[in-house]
Amino acid sequence: MIATVVWGTGNVGRAAVRAVEAHPALKLTAVLVHSPDKVGRDAGDLGGLGHELGVAATNDVDAVLAASPRAVVYAASGDIRPGEALADITRAIRAGAVVATPSVYALYDQRNAPPELREPVLAAIASGGGSLFVSGVDPGWGNDVLPLLISGLGTTVDVIRCQEIFDYSTYDQPDSVRYLVGMGQPMDYQPPMLLPTVPTMVWGGQVRLMARALGVELDEIRETLDRRPLDATVSTRTMGEFEAGTQGAVRFEVQGIVDGEARIVIEHVTRIHASCAPDWPTPPNGDGAHRVVIEGRPRIEVTVEATDEGENRSAGGNATAVGRLVSAIDWLVDAEPGLYDALDVPLRPGTLGRTPR
Repeated sequence: MIATVVWGTGNVGRAAVRAVEAHPALKLTAVLVHSPDKVGRDAGDLGGLGHELGVAATNDVDAVLAASPRAVVYAASGDIRPGEALADITRAIRAGAVVATPSVYALYDQRNAPPELREPVLAAIASGGGSLFVSGVDPGWGNDVLPLLISGLGTTVDVIRCQEIFDYSTYDQPDSVRYLVGMGQPMDYQPPMLLPTVPTMVWGGQVRLMARALGVELDEIRETLDRRPLDATVSTRTMGEFEAGTQGAVRFEVQGIVDGEARIVIEHVTRIHASCAPDWPTPPNGDGAHRVVIEGRPRIEVTVEATDEGENRSAGGNATAVGRLVSAIDWLVDAEPGLYDALDVPLRPGTLGRTPR
């Protein structure tokens, strides 16, 4: 059994606890938390499993890493603390762990990552013998391995479009939704996630990964952005009210340009309520979905809906993203120490695993 630590128990970390517990090759040995209120709570409680696992959460990073875990699922956010997240990750790698994480966007395409990010990771790998695999929570598989797999079913491929289409009203992440993305803010507010070049910083790596797999050279990466206000005040179960006239929907694209045309596109369509921007793409069942469209011959469209924690599709998206990361751990353990991306790490078949309790 591979001794595995889950570091962070927010939206991604809760799913990671469940995924590690369910994986037949992994053993959950520790859970690291930041909030003092979570210290001492059982991992099963924090992961929403409905039963205890006998693993108490701790904030003692030194003690957890001193036990030499073989793997770490780093689920703490890197959105507003990228430097701290990178420091945590390299610390775990120096301790000899393989690390799977969604928290460092620029390492999705690790070959083209900035030296100031790549070099500390490579130094940690050389020092401790660990590894790193970064994949997204939007979810990563929806912007790399799934579209590439589907593209191989066509005779000709003109455009690959990857869409995330979500209603954030059930998403329990107010800092990200309100301040990073700007939902509920005045229309003259500049959301950090939507500033020019930021979408490319986050999703450009996945565009480059697909281009590399397809064997094409990108002329450049472009961005488009559209924002819509709410027509009426709406109330959400998890984040309270969002006032009329404030931002209620966002649509943007990160476009890989090939021969002057947008040929590889990652598009996000997000709302705080279904009534906002009804003319934009909508998910089949209201809450959310991930869609891949291959324009070509034949035209292929695949929509994926996942639910977790009840009927919450945003949680389902997190869970599938975590599944991609957690299922890579035993492959990473068997591989040579290194820095890996989605084209290196195979998509693993699922396991029937343990009988649910």
